[in-house]
Amino acid sequence: MTIHWCGTGLSSGPGLRRLIEAGLPVTVWNRTVATAQDAVGDICKDIRPYTLEALTEALAPGDIAVSMLPADQHVAIAKACLARGAHFVSSSYIAPEMRALDAEFRAKGLVSQNEIGLDPGLDHLMAHDLVARYRASAVYDPENVLSFTSYCGGVPKIPNPFRYKFSWAPAGVLKALKSPSRSLKAFSELRVARPWDAITDYVAPLPSPESFEVYPNRDSLPFIADYRFDPAWKLRDFVRGTIRLKGWAEAWAPVFATVEALEGAPAAEVDAKLGALAADLLKTNAYAPGEPDRVVLFVALRAERDGRPVFDECWAMDAWGDARGSAMGRLVSVPVSMAVEAVLAHDIPAGVHSAPHDPRLVTRWLTETRRLAQYLERVDQLH
Repeated sequence: MTIHWCGTGLSSGPGLRRLIEAGLPVTVWNRTVATAQDAVGDICKDIRPYTLEALTEALAPGDIAVSMLPADQHVAIAKACLARGAHFVSSSYIAPEMRALDAEFRAKGLVSQNEIGLDPGLDHLMAHDLVARYRASAVYDPENVLSFTSYCGGVPKIPNPFRYKFSWAPAGVLKALKSPSRSLKAFSELRVARPWDAITDYVAPLPSPESFEVYPNRDSLPFIADYRFDPAWKLRDFVRGTIRLKGWAEAWAPVFATVEALEGAPAAEVDAKLGALAADLLKTNAYAPGEPDRVVLFVALRAERDGRPVFDECWAMDAWGDARGSAMGRLVSVPVSMAVEAVLAHDIPAGVHSAPHDPRLVTRWLTETRRLAQYLERVDQLH
């Protein structure tokens, strides 16, 4: 059995090193071999130039391919795994094309484990934990009114005027601003075309409460079923969103204006102009060597009866870069490495999956995550 880890970008290092240092057989694939050697060359000697054809040829039955490459590469690698009898692991959202492979993965007894990084990933585990705790609580009642929120984001540990620093591809950050969202607010579906049309304030339950700005991200509604909410429950609010430092909306107003002005423009023009803007922004808003980044994540479930809260718990996480490297790198890649271990241990059933809801794995992985963050607690906001 060999673990084929593809991609050694900013969010790969800690999890990759964790697997190698555990003595597992790992082959590292990267488009630029020198970059991979800089990342793990001190502990891994099997580093190869990545092409899909070369990876496919190297895969053997029972191997695991880990894709930390751009999301549009995942399905092709998963199909290669199916052809060669190997398992697949990725931190990214499950695309419809990946979901369509579920029956084939099941039929072949193979695993495609996705959505097991930070967001998506740790947020899913926290949601599963809260829903299970609520179901098991003395206050559980199908007549209760529920509200669920999940906010995650990477922000600078040392705030800058732009209220943001780029920890991943700047062009990707800007293109994400073009993505519409769908969530539930006050018992009604909320559709938002632009994130800046739905920015609200959020006070995070940290040891010293801190105000942030948040907005809905992507389509939240499919996760109602994924998190095993009963269809009969009375659900007032359900939103998965992005969190930013206070003042972010004001600092980014010129960026929003540029993105809005490009609406309806040809795709090539949009890509060119956003690419140029991204390059300009990166010059003044990139992390300096050794500068700490910061990751915050808050997942909360609240139940009310007769207008009074009876259950109100929130997973609160605050992590920042330190001698171990960036917080983003730790919190994306280490959960991926734990998923690889779970596949090896046959803890994940065959098929295409997001982060597991198995209480044993949820508890184990959140316990391990406590070592990655400077603060991680499940807060009872009623007491």
